Amino acid sequence: MTGYIDPDRAQFDAFKALDRDAELNMLNLVAYNDKANYPGDHPLARDGLTGAEAYALYGKHSAPVLARVGGSLLWSGRFDVTLIGPQEETWDAMFIAAYPSAHAFLAMVSDPEYQRAVIHRQAAVRTSRLIRTTPRPTQGSFG
Repeated sequence: MTGYIDPDRAQFDAFKALDRDAELNMLNLVAYNDKANYPGDHPLARDGLTGAEAYALYGKHSAPVLARVGGSLLWSGRFDVTLIGPQEETWDAMFIAAYPSAHAFLAMVSDPEYQRAVIHRQAAVRTSRLIRTTPRPTQGSFG
C-alpha cells in the first residue's frame, strides 16, 4: 500500500472549494506503522512506541479540539474483512467523525493544540483514507 498520511495541496484545495457551511462527516480508515516513526529530534523518537500507541496519543490530544469545534465521533468499528475491494487494504482504525461545518474542521486542523497532536498521527500512520461526505437522510434504500 502506498502511504497516504497527509492531504496534498490539490486535495486540500478541493476540500476547501466545497460548501464550508454544510454539515459533514469524515470517514477515516487508518493503517498503523508497526513502530511509530517520529522525527529524530522528537522526545518520543527513541521510546519504541508502536503505531497503535502513537495513534492513541493523537486521539487523546486531539479529542478536546474536536469537541471544542463542535465535532464528535459518530461511529467506530473494527475491521474484519474486505468483501469487495483490494484485499491488501486492511485497517487498524475505522471511524466517522461528524463536524457541524467545514469551518469547524478547518478550525480544528489549524488549532495550535491540534497542530501539536498531529505529530503523533504522522508517526503512527502507515497509510490512511480520509473521505469527506455529506450526510443525508435515509430514504429506506441505498440510492
